[in-house]
Amino acid sequence: MRVDVRSEAGGRIVLRPVGEVDMSTAAVLDRAVDAALDCPETVRVVVDLAEVPFLDSTGLAALLRGAAEAVGRGASLRVVDPQPVVARVLRITAVDTLLGLASGRQAPPEADPDATAA
Repeated sequence: MRVDVRSEAGGRIVLRPVGEVDMSTAAVLDRAVDAALDCPETVRVVVDLAEVPFLDSTGLAALLRGAAEAVGRGASLRVVDPQPVVARVLRITAVDTLLGLASGRQAPPEADPDATAA
């Protein structure tokens, strides 16, 4: 598993894990989230799950740790575009809305889940 990183304007960093996030790879995601949050200008970390076909409890824990750490640093962490199996894991564990997914909606990575309509 690898994590592609893209920095965007406004302190937004997009992390795109590619591959399964499980007990043997969750540490890679943890390190990527930590590195993104270590950048002083970071205000939002977006984890694009489009290329993650499987997420187990250790992957889920990595996302939740990242979200909690982000809040502690005055930032946010959101997930976007999960594959159906991963979306189901997020939904049945009741962390989908906590991680920024609206029920039944999968925002594309370019969308800003914290933005309000004008």
